[in-house]
Amino acid sequence: MNAARQENGVAEGERARLRVLHVAPSFWPALSYGGPTESTYQLCRHLAQAGCEVTVLTTDSDGLGRRSVVDTTAEVAFEERMRVRYCRKLMRHSVSPVLLSNISKYVADAHVVHLTGVYNFTTFPTLAACRRFGKPLVWSPRGSLQLWPGRRRTTAKHLWDRMCGKIAPKQIVGHVTSRAEADSIKSRWPWMPISLISNGVAIPEKPPARRPRGESLRLLYIGRLDPKKGIENLLEACALLARDGFVEWLLTVAGGGSRYAVALRDRIAECGLTQKVTMAGPVHGEQKEVAFAEADVVVMPSYVENFGIAAAEALARERPVIASRGTPWREVEEIGCGLWVENDPRSLADAIRRIAAMPLDEMGRRGRRWMMDKFAWPLIADQMRECYQATIRKSQTQPSP
Repeated sequence: MNAARQENGVAEGERARLRVLHVAPSFWPALSYGGPTESTYQLCRHLAQAGCEVTVLTTDSDGLGRRSVVDTTAEVAFEERMRVRYCRKLMRHSVSPVLLSNISKYVADAHVVHLTGVYNFTTFPTLAACRRFGKPLVWSPRGSLQLWPGRRRTTAKHLWDRMCGKIAPKQIVGHVTSRAEADSIKSRWPWMPISLISNGVAIPEKPPARRPRGESLRLLYIGRLDPKKGIENLLEACALLARDGFVEWLLTVAGGGSRYAVALRDRIAECGLTQKVTMAGPVHGEQKEVAFAEADVVVMPSYVENFGIAAAEALARERPVIASRGTPWREVEEIGCGLWVENDPRSLADAIRRIAAMPLDEMGRRGRRWMMDKFAWPLIADQMRECYQATIRKSQTQPSP
C-alpha cells in the first residue's frame, strides 16, 4: 500500500470505515430551508446505514433570526454511525464563531469532506481547511448558482465566486443533480470536475389512499414560498382558467415563507380566487402526508430548480406532476407520469386543462415505479459513496498543494 493511501486511511476493501465530514450552514430539523435540509439529512442517514462513518458539522440555524431546539454543547448521535455537531449561530443565517473554531479538527480527521451550499458563512472556512490539510472535497451548490430573472446581489456573488475559485483545494469535485446545475458550475469554474448524482426520495411503504375524485381537480403546490418558485404564475394560470370558464379545480398552496405569503394572499384576492385557493401554511410529517393524499396533481411552476424534491415526493406517492421547464423533470412526459411545460401562466393553465382529462391513477403508478427504480435513497447513497472513493483515489495521485 503506498504512503498516500495510508495517509488518507482508506485502503481497498475498507469502504465500511470511510470517514465522511458533511459541512452545512444548517441541518435537520431546520425545515424552513426546504428541500436541501431534507436531502442532506437523508443522504447522511443512508450513508451511515451503508457503513460510512458520517459526521455533520453545522449550526443551529432555522432561518433568519431563528434557531432549532438542539444540543449545541456536544455531538448528537442520529444513527449508529452518524453524529451531528450543532454550533450555535451568532447572527444572520449561519455566522458561527464556534463552528469556525472547530472546523480544522473535523476536516483533519476526515477522509473526504462534503460541503453544502455556496453563499454561506461555512463556505470559505471549509474550502480553506480542505486546502490546508490536503483533503478531497465534494461540493454541492444545491441550486444556489443557477440564474433566474429575479436573482439578487449578482455583483457581490460574482466576487464571492472568484474568491471561492482562488481558495478551493485542488482535490475538488462539484456535485450536481441536473445538467443545468452542471452548466452553472462550469460557467464559473471551468476547471472543476463534475459528478451528476440525483437527490433521492424517501418512498413510503404504501402510497396514500387516493380520495374519490369529485367534480374538481385538486391541485397542490408544496414547498418553500419564494419568488423563485413561480407561484404567482400558477395563481395567474388559475385566474385564466376561471376567466375561460374552466372552474372544476381547487388549489392548495402549502409552504412557509411569511413575507412572500402576504404577497401571495394579496395576489389571490386580486385575482378573485379566494374561494378556489387555500393557503395552508407549512406542512410537515403527518400534515404533509395528508396534503399529498388529498391532491390529484402536484404543480411545480419554478423558474429554476436544481432538483425539486416535491416532484419526487409526489411521484413516490402516485401523484402525477406538472413541472416547469426550469426544473430537471423532462422525463415525466417520457415516463408518462406528468407534464413538462413552460412556467408562464398560459402554458400552466393549458397543462392543468390537459391533465384533468388524463388517466391520473395509471400515471401515478408509473411515477412511483420510476422513483423506486432510480431515486430510492439506498441507490443514491451508493452512488455518492462511489463518488467519494473516486475523489479520494484521484487526490492520491495529485501532489499536495
